[in-house]
Amino acid sequence: MHTVIGIDDTDSRERGMCTTYAARLVARRLRERGHRVDDLRLVRLNPAVEHKTRGNAALAIHTNAPVETAYTVTTALVDAIAETDDDRTNPGVVVAADLDDEVADFSQEAVTGFHDISDAERIIEGRGYRSEAWGIGRGTIGALAAVGAHEAFHDWTYEYIAYREPDRRGTPRDVDVDSLFAAADEAYPDAWDTVDRTAGAPVAVPNAPGPILYGIRGDDPVAVARVAAGVESEPVHDRALFVTNQGTDVHVQPGDLDAIEDGRAYRLSADVVAAPETRPGGHVFFTVGDGEHRLECVAFEPTKRFRDRVRDLRVGDRVTVVGEVGEGTLKLEKFAVRDLVETTRVTPTCPVCGTSMESAGAGQGYRCRDCGTSAPGKAEAPLDRALEVGWYEVPPVARRHVAKPLVRGGFDAPTHPER
Repeated sequence: MHTVIGIDDTDSRERGMCTTYAARLVARRLRERGHRVDDLRLVRLNPAVEHKTRGNAALAIHTNAPVETAYTVTTALVDAIAETDDDRTNPGVVVAADLDDEVADFSQEAVTGFHDISDAERIIEGRGYRSEAWGIGRGTIGALAAVGAHEAFHDWTYEYIAYREPDRRGTPRDVDVDSLFAAADEAYPDAWDTVDRTAGAPVAVPNAPGPILYGIRGDDPVAVARVAAGVESEPVHDRALFVTNQGTDVHVQPGDLDAIEDGRAYRLSADVVAAPETRPGGHVFFTVGDGEHRLECVAFEPTKRFRDRVRDLRVGDRVTVVGEVGEGTLKLEKFAVRDLVETTRVTPTCPVCGTSMESAGAGQGYRCRDCGTSAPGKAEAPLDRALEVGWYEVPPVARRHVAKPLVRGGFDAPTHPER
């Protein structure tokens, strides 16, 4: 028998907890009862969802436990540990044994778009799945999406999570940063986004309250475990390996400038039609267009050095931009340079004396006052460009969980990965 348990929305922005930890505890209790647990899946849903807590993750547990056993164990645990004193925490549990294409489609839309609670309830009731909801039951959406994720998606990565001892939670984390950087360097590129080398930031160590000590991400389960083994830290209370859609760009869909919706992430190609401009707060804006339609794009201040790549763009460059659209503006996660403007128009130089010519008047070209030479208009001159053709991305410290790092490969042009 193959049973899938979905859990979502057990945590709180202020009070902590973590749904990955809830899933780990469910898996442990099932194993203690003699049941097999095949894997734990950490499924990142649409990062634009308003009610998310941090990374908008839902969890799935794949097991051979009977549905009723899985339901009883999971609901009892969620009831005991979910942070329901926070009225924004509305957990949901779904337990299913038979999946079909509609459930997979539901999971896909939960990552690229939006659902109402009623969408989940209709599928759950129609198929007779066991479910439970707390509060308004918003977590039922993510729980059902987690259940169908292994049928919906095909690109999976790994995260190895170490958990803190209960009496240390809420205190500063004690992780030796030097050991983390050394372990990350050894395992790169099989393990990625563990640290940000330029910023000197330990990306794997969260700042938010909760039970996680650190999380190591990568394409190889052996590599992420090896990084964890090399980290010197406070005692580890528990640990778990998750299969996940993190780092896959599964939230991104092809887009056209004439059909863009807020709250969805797109990949689309266009020309730069308005030059980059740094605005208050350090955010860098520019505009792309296709002659008829335009779309403003932004690299926010937290993307740090990525903004310098954006500032290097010029009007006329051909680019592919990737990011979530909000209030009509695309929030850049990465971009590709397809074609660069390589010349610029400059005041012509006199071929006799080498000095810059002066305007001869409106529509009359240029002339050299000393030599009497003339030119019909501006001349073309080579333009030095700091950018090269290929993909550029935000640094690890600013990367969304679900965004695909360039180091993973599979891109359609040369890449310039950030480390």
